[in-house]
Amino acid sequence: MKTGKSYYVECLDTNERTDWGDLDPVTKKMTGSYGDKYKGSIRPEESLITKENGFEKIHTLGVGESPLDYINRIDDEYFEIMNK
Repeated sequence: MKTGKSYYVECLDTNERTDWGDLDPVTKKMTGSYGDKYKGSIRPEESLITKENGFEKIHTLGVGESPLDYINRIDDEYFEIMNK
């Protein structure tokens, strides 16, 4: 980053989950609980990025928005402010 600032990213979900596990060919039901361990995101209440934990500027991106692109844009804005 141009500014030397640190940025933190967490992937939050909306309580909609894909079932992960093994499909039992006889019962056609999902077995196993891989989704509890390997879910790829966290629920908002599990987030460490909170005002109580000292984070002042918290941004939430929409579906399909790139966190890296967003970070690059705000880092460029901070860089311009720092160099005025």
